Amino acid sequence: MTTIDPMFVATPLEKRNHTIQQLVRTLLLAVALLLVVPALLILGVLVVEGAPGLSWSFLVDPPRSNGAAGGIGLPLLGTLWLTAGALLLALPLGVAAAIYLSEYARDNWLTRTINVAIVNLAGVPSIVHALFGVGAFVHFLHFGKSILAASCTLAVMTLPVVIVATRESLQAVPKAFREACWSMGATRWQTIWRVVLPNSGSGILTGLILCVCRAVGETAPIMFTGAVFLRSMAPQSVFDKTMALSLHLFNVSTQLTDVPHHLPFSVALVLIIVVLALNGTAIAFRMRLRGRKKW
Repeated sequence: MTTIDPMFVATPLEKRNHTIQQLVRTLLLAVALLLVVPALLILGVLVVEGAPGLSWSFLVDPPRSNGAAGGIGLPLLGTLWLTAGALLLALPLGVAAAIYLSEYARDNWLTRTINVAIVNLAGVPSIVHALFGVGAFVHFLHFGKSILAASCTLAVMTLPVVIVATRESLQAVPKAFREACWSMGATRWQTIWRVVLPNSGSGILTGLILCVCRAVGETAPIMFTGAVFLRSMAPQSVFDKTMALSLHLFNVSTQLTDVPHHLPFSVALVLIIVVLALNGTAIAFRMRLRGRKKW
């Protein structure tokens, strides 16, 4: 009979640490399941209830009977208009602000105050952004209720997310990269443009993904600034009003009667698919950029 060397036998302290580790791992797994399972259940309900109503005509036909019948062609087009406008405004401004705060601004009380303000602005309720959009873009800048006013409001609302994500990505680039460029005689801007930005592209795309997630699903900001419940034709310019999927979903779910049972679920399912499609495209680009990193 073989005996085990006492030095290889777990001590009571090691057994206790192993038990604690297993408990913590189980607890973290349970928390992860609590987050994932409800989302999967919601998606499953949307697929079961909404998939029967999906068809090509549902995606391209305009709403009829005040939105209680027909398709979602105009709301889908309007959502793409609003999301594209918000991205075109928020992404350049957010990246530029993050570059200044990360690469040019000094670390003083003013910069720290601005950083705290940006973080706090990300937590402001969307209805407050809606009221700001009405005052700033609809009335003060005389955009009226339009795609442009709604896109500007969404851009202001998502700007803090883009700034924070981009700034963290810029600061993650090793300082040695910058010092190597400076030692070769490159200017600060050349270093940022040629070295820092290419190596922080994945973080910028993370900000874009978060921006898309919030812009597509918001209702209050666009309801007050440019979206309408019903429209007979597609918008012709950024100064026209438009329908949107989120507002159309609110309309068919709460404001209309005699709506087919599957219609709200179908609209919600399309909204989820749009978000996943846009996010999937951005994630694919982010993974490609990460694959090119040499550090």
